[in-house]
Amino acid sequence: MTTSSLITIPARRGQAAFLERGRSVRVINTHGQQVIDTWAFSRHELTEFMSMEHSRTALARIMPQVGQSMVTNRRRPIVTLEEDTSGGIHDTLLAACDRYRYELLGCREYHDNCTDNLAAALAELGLTPPETPSPWNLFMNIPVASDGAVGFEPPVSSPGDYLTLRAEMDCVIAFSACPQDMVPINGADCVPTEAHFQII
Repeated sequence: MTTSSLITIPARRGQAAFLERGRSVRVINTHGQQVIDTWAFSRHELTEFMSMEHSRTALARIMPQVGQSMVTNRRRPIVTLEEDTSGGIHDTLLAACDRYRYELLGCREYHDNCTDNLAAALAELGLTPPETPSPWNLFMNIPVASDGAVGFEPPVSSPGDYLTLRAEMDCVIAFSACPQDMVPINGADCVPTEAHFQII
């Protein structure tokens, strides 16, 4: 097996790849403050996909620790978190941004969004997502207060921080360099940037 070259997830756009069982993907926060919405689908049946609801139940946590696996909507492991240099803050609560989110934030024209980025990334592989599952929002910092309120804060990660995920089944992995520029989830400057991944 060979290691792939770095693959760019362009700022505000998506990218997807096939990932064989037993192979790993390293997801790199190149500039340090970029949220990367992440999805994984079974290669052989796209209606089975990484599920945040099912994973939180399996983990008994809202964020996985190194060595733990995210599971599908059929409660089977799909990716295992092997390494994390970023501080371990990765949101599992929020849905992917979409046109409706930006309309509610005041946009009157089209705004790039992670829902459309997922569809475009899979289309490049000749695939169509059966729906838009809630993503694993890598590097996204959504603190939960004692009263249940959630915050929208900049990532705690630094340039070059990464996660390594091992595939537990043949899958399609998809990423979106989140285009959110209206709340500071991509850093206080609200400027989305490119990120990278590498299959190893």
